[in-house]
Amino acid sequence: MTTPENIPAGAHESDRAAFRAGPVDEQSRQRLAANGLDYRRVAVDGDDYPGWLQSAARGFQDSERSPEQVAASRERSGYRRVTGVYDPEAPVANAPVATIASWIGELAVPGGAVIPSCAISSVTVAPTHRRRGVARAMLEGELRATQAAGIPVAMLTVSESPLYGRYGFAPAASSAGWTIETKRAAWIGPRPDGRVDFIPRDRVRELMPVLHERIRRTTAGEIDIAGSFWDMFAGTNPTAERAGEKRAIQYADASGEVRGAAVYAVRENESDFTKGTVSVHYLVAETDDAYAALWRFLLELDLVAEVHADNLSLDEPLLWMIADQRAAKITVRDHQYVRIIDVAAALERRRFGAAGRLVVDVDDALGLSSGRYLLEVDDAGAGRVRRLGEGESTDAVVLALGIAELSATYLGGMSLATLARAGRVKADAGAPASAFSEAVETASRVLGWHTAPRLSIWY
Repeated sequence: MTTPENIPAGAHESDRAAFRAGPVDEQSRQRLAANGLDYRRVAVDGDDYPGWLQSAARGFQDSERSPEQVAASRERSGYRRVTGVYDPEAPVANAPVATIASWIGELAVPGGAVIPSCAISSVTVAPTHRRRGVARAMLEGELRATQAAGIPVAMLTVSESPLYGRYGFAPAASSAGWTIETKRAAWIGPRPDGRVDFIPRDRVRELMPVLHERIRRTTAGEIDIAGSFWDMFAGTNPTAERAGEKRAIQYADASGEVRGAAVYAVRENESDFTKGTVSVHYLVAETDDAYAALWRFLLELDLVAEVHADNLSLDEPLLWMIADQRAAKITVRDHQYVRIIDVAAALERRRFGAAGRLVVDVDDALGLSSGRYLLEVDDAGAGRVRRLGEGESTDAVVLALGIAELSATYLGGMSLATLARAGRVKADAGAPASAFSEAVETASRVLGWHTAPRLSIWY
């Protein structure tokens, strides 16, 4: 049985390096080779990387990368495991027809801990090679490589949400996009001591990762963020377009300690100069005072009619800091997808919302996580998991569900009762309806959490 003491608190650099250098999955390599395709890793500092980057950009409808952008990407992508699928018969043989990238990151889970997780990104397949099993081979290959590396969880943010459920991923943290009418909103929130000041982009580039590192474990769903993302937010990447439009601010408390920072841009309304639009690129606040001070500053800017912000949580305090909540139009969408690979390690790393005892019968079409697991949670919210043997029974009602459904509950933001009402959770044959209902209620309390999960970036 896995215990919290022998689960690493986070990913070690030696593990990250070994994962980057590891071979492609042999089963997927053979499957693609049978279709005349070559599946291989790509060295970020090698000759194949520019072609890989161009193919990945094309897959997301982005423009062709300049030599300067390729060089900047090389410099900032050394942390990633980069893989491509090549067609030797294609006119441009050194440009892959499919791409994928991954790295070992740290996912914050309920209770303030982190767990090593495989972050998957840059998944593209050229339109010329669709419906040939390429995406399946790549994604299953990355999941098997993740399991082989001993990583308990995989995660990703998605452009096409229907694609990933077939591989066991499920949305575990939603994202809220806000559009706020500033004049109608009217600030009624706290007005903390301290001060907000403009700072150079280079300075905010230094501050944001420090502040994020201090708080990322407190919000389930957050991850450790690579430096290339901070360059993007701050506009300090030398190849960044329109970086000069970005403005940076910081909040320092009454003692002079910097506790928050934000980057935003203003778009002028040429037909009415009093109705500009602010886009918040990133806001990080270590304290409640920093949160209130930064948002108040943004909502009270002169000549601004609307403020836009994405990747906010579903329980933002900001809603209770404005006089008219209807001034905020909020759009919710799926964002952080999670895929549990090692059920025991994943569940034992997080904390739970209530004490309880339940059995989950997990079905995994890929065979990575299937089995019956007994979860016992004590009064402190710590769980112990034991995989039940063949034919072994307990006095707990068994809840049958897929790995995607269990993954959806992992960060505490999705109620198992909701999944049960949607027909995504079943009882064993012969279990009384009353016992099943009681088991679902218990499981919902146990697997829930008191705050909504959030991820503040796309990756």
